[in-house]
This record gives sequence, structure tokens and C-alpha cells, in this order.
Amino acid sequence: MNIHEYQAKSLLKKYGVAVPRGGVAYTPQEAETVARELGGPVWVVKSQIHAGGRGAGRFKDNPEGKGGVRVVKSIEEVGKNAAEMLNHVLVTKQTGAEGREVKRLYVEEGADIKRELYLGMLIDRATGRVTIMASTEGGMEIEEVAHNTPEKIVKVAVDPATGIQGYHTRKVAFALGLEGKQVGSAAKFIQAAYQAFVDLDCAIVEINPLIVTGSGDILALDAKMNFDDNALFRHKDVEELRDEAEEDPAEIEAAKHSLNYVKLDGNIGCMVNGAGLAMATMDIIKLYGGEPANFLDVGGGATKERVTAAFKLILSDSNVEGILVNIFGGIMRCDVIAEGVVAAAREVHLHVPLVVRLEGTNVDLGKKILAESGLPILSADNLADAAEKVVKAVKEAA
Repeated sequence: MNIHEYQAKSLLKKYGVAVPRGGVAYTPQEAETVARELGGPVWVVKSQIHAGGRGAGRFKDNPEGKGGVRVVKSIEEVGKNAAEMLNHVLVTKQTGAEGREVKRLYVEEGADIKRELYLGMLIDRATGRVTIMASTEGGMEIEEVAHNTPEKIVKVAVDPATGIQGYHTRKVAFALGLEGKQVGSAAKFIQAAYQAFVDLDCAIVEINPLIVTGSGDILALDAKMNFDDNALFRHKDVEELRDEAEEDPAEIEAAKHSLNYVKLDGNIGCMVNGAGLAMATMDIIKLYGGEPANFLDVGGGATKERVTAAFKLILSDSNVEGILVNIFGGIMRCDVIAEGVVAAAREVHLHVPLVVRLEGTNVDLGKKILAESGLPILSADNLADAAEKVVKAVKEAA
């Protein structure tokens, strides 16, 4: 689960992470009020959407104009720029061409920036540890730094048995070229961010840029936090920060039915039980020249109703021109899958090719249900056969 910048800064501040003062605004008038309360002479007006690259982004109705993060020097300019941003669609590298509508702003006090650095924390799956990433190349996307100048990224893994120690924070501070009192300030900053990461079950904490001010202070000029959905039951206060307007409606609907769904750019819908099998299914579709339209794992204990919901979810994507159902029946019975597929196909008036590959518990009964349904369902003997058939069917139907 993602949250907005201002929400991330509020959470981090509670743990002792230094952030500039600011306030959220939903109207130009509210933006001016926040600016007056902060005092001048410089303010930054920031669009709040769940996407990076806001400053370099452009608004759809003014593609040659200013971006989604603006530095202004008067109360009047705060209101004027707020009006130009609110309720307008901002397009960035991460939003895609459709962009995101800006429904709220964050008005923040200006900062005297001397240096821009990068600080991030995430779970390194290779080591199973929280890993601190830092770079002197702040303000840039870390993927670009990793590609162009990987030597400028330092990584420090923290053993969960000991937690973060002084030598971890000092190593990061020295790698960032900090000196004198800045080292101690950075150490406290990193310690606080790490504690927030662990306590709140984060997947990512990213401070980009982390700045050094003219007076030598360390501040989080921007902040991004992403949380492990599976741990949100422990953090109801964090879950309340969810902004569903920033999420894919299909993914929200999927969550209601306990489905793991991620929309992709292809045209072949996939319904699979098991994340690993779903990944393999998408890979083999590409191997046979097709493009998967989604990742969809119905889980090991799906009911007929959940399968029906999954099928309808796939068909809600207008890009889908064919569907591959790939089920290995272990905990999940093939006859339950077959009943769900048939029920959903009838309810939505199936209009695209459907290929089903079943194997495992009650497979013969499942195949019988499909065969006797009277629906134009193509049966496959194995995964390769299924992928070949669905790709061929989609191409012939085009």
C-alpha cells in the first residue's frame, strides 16, 4: 500500500525524522492559509499523487507549462499555482500517458539546499535483511543511478538479530561525504527512519532527496513509504491513510474477493492458482509470442464465487482478447474451478477465446463440467499446449 508524501512525512516525523514544516490543502484558499501559517518568504507547492517524477511532469491541459512541484515567493502565487494544479491531470514517467488527477496539495516551507542526497530502505530478498541504500546522487531516480553510476550507491544490510547499530549509520554518513556534526545528525536520522521501517512493517522507505541545508541540517525534502499489505491488520491507523482514488479500481475490486491481481499491458488474460505458477504462465505466453494482460492468483482455497469474480475481473479489461485458465488442483479442486469458469462465462456472455488447462484433484470431473457446458472452451493437455492454443486463437480472432 502506498501513501502520499505528506502522510509519509507525518509518520516519519513521529519517529524523529527531520522534515520541513508544511500542510495539506484541497483548495487554493486552503493552500494560501497554510502558506500564511508557515510564514515566508519562500514556499513549495507540491501535487500529491502516488507517482514519482512530479517536478518533471506536465499537466495534460498545459503540456508546455510548469510541473507538479513549484517554488513560489508570494501568497498570491501560492493560490494561483494551486488553482493551476488542483483538479488537473498530471502526467509523469510513472503515471503513464493517462496521468493522475491532482486532488490535494502539500504546501511546504522553502529550504536552503546545499546538497541533495539519496537514502532508501527496503527488504533485500537475497539476504532476508533490511538494506539501507544511499547515494550522493540525490534528486535522481535510483534506477538511473544504478544503471549509469552504480559505484555511487552504497548498500548496508542490517542483521535482524542485532538491529541497526552505530557502525551502520556511520558507514552510510561517511559514504555520503558528511562530516563534523552532520555525521551525528545523519546517524540519528537514519536510526529514526529504520525504526519507522521496522515498526510499521514497511516494504520501502525512500527519502529523495535527503538534503543538507546551508546551516548543515539534515532534512527529508521528499518522502515515499510503501507498506506490506499482509501486515496492515496490525496498523489500522496506517490503513486509514489509503487513498483508493490513487489505486487501480480493478485491484481494489480484486482485494474485496481476496484475489492477487495486477494489471499488465498485454491482451491475454490469465487466471492461475499459485504465484509461482502464475509467473510461469505469463512467461510461457510470452515464449509463444503472446503478451499477458494480468497477473491473477486465485489462491489455493478459492470458492466458486471467487473464481467467478476473478473471471469477471479479467473480462473487465477491454484489452483482453483471449483468456488462459491454468489450474493445478491440489488444495484447489479442478471441478470447483470448472464450475466457476462456466458460471462466469455464462454471466458475462463470453466473447473471447478461452483455453483451460486443468491438472490434479478431480481433474476428470472438471473436464467433464467444461465439456458438457456447451460453451466454446478449448481444452489443453499441458501448459505449453495451452499457451500455444490461446496465442493462436487470439491471432486468428484479430
